[in-house]
Amino acid sequence: MRMRKKKNLEPRLAQCADYLLPEQDCWSTLALLMAGRPLYLEIGCGKGRFVTTLAAAHPECFYLAVEREKNVLLLAMERARAAGLSNLRFLSCDAARLVDLLPQSSVSRIYLNFSDPWPPKRQAKRRLTHRNFLAIYEQLLPVGGEVHFKTDNRGLFEFSLGEISATRDFLLKNITLDLHASGLDNVMTEYEERFSSQGLPIYRLEAEKLAVSGTPTTEFTNPSL
Repeated sequence: MRMRKKKNLEPRLAQCADYLLPEQDCWSTLALLMAGRPLYLEIGCGKGRFVTTLAAAHPECFYLAVEREKNVLLLAMERARAAGLSNLRFLSCDAARLVDLLPQSSVSRIYLNFSDPWPPKRQAKRRLTHRNFLAIYEQLLPVGGEVHFKTDNRGLFEFSLGEISATRDFLLKNITLDLHASGLDNVMTEYEERFSSQGLPIYRLEAEKLAVSGTPTTEFTNPSL
């Protein structure tokens, strides 16, 4: 279902214009703002609760949040503006475009939170943990950089485990089938709070970029498996 256009969308976007990066010269603008701080990227930021919470807690880091839908992105930018966050910017684009907008090894960590599962098999290539997207993340991350992924969808989680293992470019670690019982540090999203309140388990994994492909891809460090 297509989301209804927000009331006064364009004037409200204009008020948050300082938080929205243009695709043209995206990196040169971002590099100046970062001022040497490490860059953390959230793909699919939704209404922005997760990334604004992190940015407020970690001024020593810089955050970039990506969201295709401007109706949703508006709410995230308004949240950042209300909090006066100077270490957070937003980008409205498809995740596949990131490899053209950001240099190799420029992102320290990538967050994927409750991504669309695209359940039909014919739509698998649209899932943000499909190997085509993993190839993009592999370019954006330095050796030791990480992808942090969480979802309430068991099928998507199992698919993601398989895709990451198949690339041989990442080490899987901190895998849990019940995040909230695992003891791992966690910042909740809006969706996560809703799902958790319904008693649904949250699945989570980390994938660390390896120096050399073809080494073991799974490190079982979490007893929740």
